[in-house]
This record gives sequence, C-alpha cells and structure tokens, in this order.
Amino acid sequence: MLDNPVFKYDKLSLLLDKMSHMETGHRKETKVYWDVASLLGGKKILGATIKTEFDLIELSNEGLKRESLDALISFLGVAKKYFVEEVLDISVKTIERKRPDDKLGRHTSSHIIEIAKVVEHAVAVFEDEDKVRDWLTTPNRSMNGMRPLELFHLPTGLALVDSILGRIEEGVYS
Repeated sequence: MLDNPVFKYDKLSLLLDKMSHMETGHRKETKVYWDVASLLGGKKILGATIKTEFDLIELSNEGLKRESLDALISFLGVAKKYFVEEVLDISVKTIERKRPDDKLGRHTSSHIIEIAKVVEHAVAVFEDEDKVRDWLTTPNRSMNGMRPLELFHLPTGLALVDSILGRIEEGVYS
C-alpha cells in the first residue's frame, strides 16, 4: 500500500518537498547578543569592561558619556528628541550642547543603564533587532494598549516591561 502512487504525495510530503526547494539565501544576519555594554557603545565609549552589576553602579556614579546615549538611541531607532524629552525628561537642546565625551548626570546615567538592561532582555527574548524595535514601538494589550517604549520614563514602567518580557520568554501569552 505504501508503494501506491496515490499515497506517495500526501499533504505532508508535498509540504516537505516544497520546503526543501525554498531559497534560504536571503536570511538576514543579526547580532543576536547585544549586552548592556554593547548597547551603550562598547568598551571604547564606556572606557571600562562591564562584568558585574557593581561595574554598572560605578559607571552610573561616574556618569555615562553622551556617546553612550547616542549609541542606545541609534540601536532603538527612535527620534533623539522623543527619547531625550519623553523618556529622560531632559531638553534635547541641553543634550545637544554636550560634546560626545561629556558626562551625563548619575541619575540620568542610571536611567539609561536600566533602559539598556531591559533592551538587552528584549534582544535575548526576540533574538532579532528588528523584532525588538517593532515590539517596543507597538501597542501591547498587557500594557493597557501602551507601547513598551512609552513606559521607559519610569522605573515602575521599566519593571513592567521587563516582567512582560519574562512572561513572553516563558511562553505565557502577553
């Protein structure tokens, strides 16, 4: 019966055959592992290697360079004016007056680092930079219809976004 030509091409076999002929050369290469340090411009901009949470605390106390903020904004693909004014609650003109190697205040630096930690988690969950950007800018039911990025202005909002990422990671509908 298995040799019968009628059963030779069932739906599963046809699908598998079609998939085996599909072109796979157009896959986009992505840097799957973006850690906090690389999101903030890497060792060259940070001037230090980040190994522990205490390194991040020290970095906050010293103040991040404006270049680190620029690197994070660039990764997120959002407008600088929006991010600086709506998320960090600072005038964009104040930031633009700073040179790239000028230091930001410790509270602002800490806030930027916390955002980078949540973005790092999002990259680990979605494993694709474009998916991360889309998810951060798309209204989400589990956030009362708000975009995750709209919650980045408060520590409580960052914690909520991080919690929802954890739920997605565990396979819970979010």
